[in-house]
Amino acid sequence: MKLKKLSDTKKLVLISLGFTLSLLFVRAFYTGELAYFFYPWNLFLATVPLFFSSLLKKQVTINYKSVLYFILWLLFLPNAPYLVTDIFHFEHRPLVPIWFDLMLVVSGAWNGILLCMLSLFSVEKFIRKVCNRKYVNGIMLSILVACGYGIYIGRFLRFNSWDVVTDPAGLLKASTHHIHHPVQSLNVWVFTFLFASFLSIVYFTIKKLPQALPPRQF
Repeated sequence: MKLKKLSDTKKLVLISLGFTLSLLFVRAFYTGELAYFFYPWNLFLATVPLFFSSLLKKQVTINYKSVLYFILWLLFLPNAPYLVTDIFHFEHRPLVPIWFDLMLVVSGAWNGILLCMLSLFSVEKFIRKVCNRKYVNGIMLSILVACGYGIYIGRFLRFNSWDVVTDPAGLLKASTHHIHHPVQSLNVWVFTFLFASFLSIVYFTIKKLPQALPPRQF
């Protein structure tokens, strides 16, 4: 696809991703080490839900395609905001200034939030087509809670989106334990709801931002 055919939003996404990757490769060239080289793979995984949400947005009714796209989107959605938790890898490494690595991990986290929000907005457009509008916010909040849980089991239990196929028994066992023993799994649910709350604040704030912008001048 030629760059000039991309929408302004997609161009900005590419610029944002390119900024993080540029910092990473400059760092590797300067230091000769591969620190933070999990970012290319994590950034790729973060774009997968955006791909499926763009397919889902084109659907106009609930059918086998839209159900498949939605399931795949939901399975991969946590990979986008998961990038925020990569801040855990931030530490002072003497070969580069600490502010350089800080910029790298912060830009990575921003890309995760950006891809997550764009993906959610696309899915909301589909949901508004097929559901009563009074249920939309509730559905979106439920999705964000599921996303928060997905981030937890991805970061701390090391499950991946494809473990639904490759390790369904392990995933089911862990999730069943969390549901049946909520007190023992308090950290799981506190993290889940706190991260879901954070994503919800970002999501609904961005939706309101156009109202705060100055009127366009023609």
